[in-house]
Amino acid sequence: MKLVLPIWTSCIFSFLISISLQGQTQVDSLAIKQVALDYIESQHNVNPVQFERAAHPRMVKRTFWTNKKSGKEYLRETFTDAMILLAETYNVDGDAFPENPKKEVIILDIFDKTASVKLIADDWSDYMHIVKLNGKWLLVNVLWQFNDSNDH
Repeated sequence: MKLVLPIWTSCIFSFLISISLQGQTQVDSLAIKQVALDYIESQHNVNPVQFERAAHPRMVKRTFWTNKKSGKEYLRETFTDAMILLAETYNVDGDAFPENPKKEVIILDIFDKTASVKLIADDWSDYMHIVKLNGKWLLVNVLWQFNDSNDH
């Protein structure tokens, strides 16, 4: 038993060291959070450049939607170009969001050059995949849902 404890302790210590060597820096965490904030704040601020800074040109945003006539649900997709246009037009009158909009960013996981993030806004939540390419974190996938799924 005396021999097992030092071996077990050594294994745990080695595992923790390997995790810390692959772990992300605080700079990475802040950059990942900024991508999520740029995504939502570009709509708040009517700033398409802010969105472009955050998103990969091949980003895809998806949700389920309901066909009002048939009642059938289907997958609805939006791409980077449409999101740039949305950032440019959605809140142009300044009334699409509350005065102090909710924008809670939760980093769910970071592994090497990939991250999963949840963004909680006033009326919906977004689940995001963010990737680090050539030293820059970029949004590549979004899956979102209104708080009330009947709004779809």
